[in-house]
Amino acid sequence: MALISESRRLRRTPFSDGVEAAGVKAYTVYNRMLLPTMFRSITEDYKHLKQAVQVWDVSCERQVELRGPDAGRLMQMLTPRDLRRMLPGQCYYVPIVDETGGMLNDPVAVKLAEDRWWISIADSDLLFWVKGVAHGYRLDVLVTEPDVSPLAVQGPHAEDLMTRVFGSKVRDIRFFKFDWFNFQGRNLVVARSGYSKQGGFEVYVDGSDIAMPLWNALMEAGKDLDVHAGCPNLIERIEGGLLSYGNDMTEANTPHECGLGRFCNTNTAIGCVGRDALLRVAKEGPVKQIRPVEIHGAPVSKCDRLWPVMDGDQHVGDLSSAAWSPDFNTNVAIGMIRMTHWNAGTEIDVITPEGVRPATVFEAFWA
Repeated sequence: MALISESRRLRRTPFSDGVEAAGVKAYTVYNRMLLPTMFRSITEDYKHLKQAVQVWDVSCERQVELRGPDAGRLMQMLTPRDLRRMLPGQCYYVPIVDETGGMLNDPVAVKLAEDRWWISIADSDLLFWVKGVAHGYRLDVLVTEPDVSPLAVQGPHAEDLMTRVFGSKVRDIRFFKFDWFNFQGRNLVVARSGYSKQGGFEVYVDGSDIAMPLWNALMEAGKDLDVHAGCPNLIERIEGGLLSYGNDMTEANTPHECGLGRFCNTNTAIGCVGRDALLRVAKEGPVKQIRPVEIHGAPVSKCDRLWPVMDGDQHVGDLSSAAWSPDFNTNVAIGMIRMTHWNAGTEIDVITPEGVRPATVFEAFWA
């Protein structure tokens, strides 16, 4: 297996020392940073995530900070989701689109104050797009990447672990809401959110100097809870229908094709730069859309490229993510399927590295 050569272009994270001490076995590169992808094995990490609690270094979810009188206006220009009722203390999942309605990112927007926002981004150079929009419209707003590194605590025992470090008030945080908590004299944003369906929190660690003290405190406090270092898990995210930007969707796709139409209030999201394009898309409807797919038979190999979906000689879609699910005893997958074949129960074929495999379009994701 080839190794990744580190350089200034490929940044370590404030938690890398802890990740390495925990025995990380694999990384990927995400926003020019190291993102762990495996500690013991994909399957072992999957089982542990569902049974106990894990601490994830997700520093690669970089923040784009908007600060100034026009911060709210700029935030609304970026997304077709109507943000007018969003209050400080809330987190919104927001599609970010360009002038054609194409997906540029699918981040979480964190509203710190009326004039201060964080955009917790997926893997793309969104900072440059946001700077361009702000400059082009001459908005009174400062757009920066602050020294903020998210740390996720995920799994059934996440709440118990977090209360030991931050106090019982953590239990009062509702889903996709946040509050401020003190850790060693530093006020940190703690949100009930995360890239898993197992429940948990994300701590926005403001300042690299406090990162390893927090990591060590969580590991020490969670020993009897079987805490482990972990990372976003391929199998679990596919089961839950959690999409991966740049993998399951790109700028060539609209939010409606990605199944994110419920996050588009295109008629009322006045000011969104892609609004006119999305109004047409909403009216006409997408011709293809992301669907869950079950691949029958033995476990498939890693899906590191698009797998064509076929109906005879007709190409009707592509799968972008696939894995064997131990809990559901089948291969679970995510794919962009044409409307002629996207109905639940439709039988299709998938061209995998192991050959052509029969598959079925599912009605809903597994978890």
